[in-house]
Amino acid sequence: MKAPRFWNRPAGFAAALLSPLAAIYAKGTARRIANAVPEKLGVPVICVGNINVGGTGKTPTVVALVERLTAQGLKPHVVSRGHGGSLAGPVRVDERNHGADEVGDEPLLLSAFAPVWVSKDRAAGARAAEAEGAEVIVLDDGHQNPSVHKNISIVVVDAVRGFGNKRVLPAGPLREPLDVGLARADLLLSIGTPKAQARFGGLNDLPEGLPHLEGQLSPLQMGMDWQGLRVLAFAGIGMPEKFFATLKSQGAEIVKSEALDDHQPLSDSLMARLSAEAQKLGAQLVTTEKDAVRLPASYRTEVLVLPVRLNIEDWSGFDALLSRIRP
Repeated sequence: MKAPRFWNRPAGFAAALLSPLAAIYAKGTARRIANAVPEKLGVPVICVGNINVGGTGKTPTVVALVERLTAQGLKPHVVSRGHGGSLAGPVRVDERNHGADEVGDEPLLLSAFAPVWVSKDRAAGARAAEAEGAEVIVLDDGHQNPSVHKNISIVVVDAVRGFGNKRVLPAGPLREPLDVGLARADLLLSIGTPKAQARFGGLNDLPEGLPHLEGQLSPLQMGMDWQGLRVLAFAGIGMPEKFFATLKSQGAEIVKSEALDDHQPLSDSLMARLSAEAQKLGAQLVTTEKDAVRLPASYRTEVLVLPVRLNIEDWSGFDALLSRIRP
């Protein structure tokens, strides 16, 4: 679902009209968090979440975090609710035997980097990970989930969009009031180009003293020459326009782009239509790494993938927090 335009406007009639519903939503979230008794595990828990709805870059953040933890000699496991998957769990993801319809696309993608557990009950998933030897647990998309005690909470935000009009759903793009959500954060990670980071850094409502990391998504160089390649690009992620812009920056000629809903199933009929359109346009089908795990088997050799990775030059803010909690 495309975000309403007024979500990015400082003020407006629509946002004001929806403010009473936003207040109800915010109170419900606050009540749920306040009434919970988080379970404390025997290993550290690092939460990667957001305050905005939609894509902010959590999945590449989890990948970068797993790689950072592994490089420091730790054995991280990821726990996810498995959005879009049918399995309640807790179950360890096996990319050879599980499909995205069972465990969700993000856990399937992340399983290439670390053991991943899918569980609708996050605490049960965390316990299963600890029992199987996890030395640190990375909780994917759990900032508003109070069932597990978090040793480090990282809030991820897109540097271009920021926090929009800073209003709570449905009046704006936030899951909870900004000051409330950031008060529970130990670290803020903004993702975007240096130009976008400069604008984001000018916000005057960020908590003083909150460590702030900056990262940028960059294509993973795999020897593919995109220059001049005619492509039909499609993406079912939170912000598909970012993928299209990245593909264009690599020199590809996007003759058509199709923005799908986040996590949208890639049915045989949908792929048959996209394939026919690509052939008619003389274009190559291209998608994201996350979408690729949802492709029907018969189309996996027909679609090229442009993977991206999160680059963080200065990890010192995170490393300082990790040094206090590492086992």
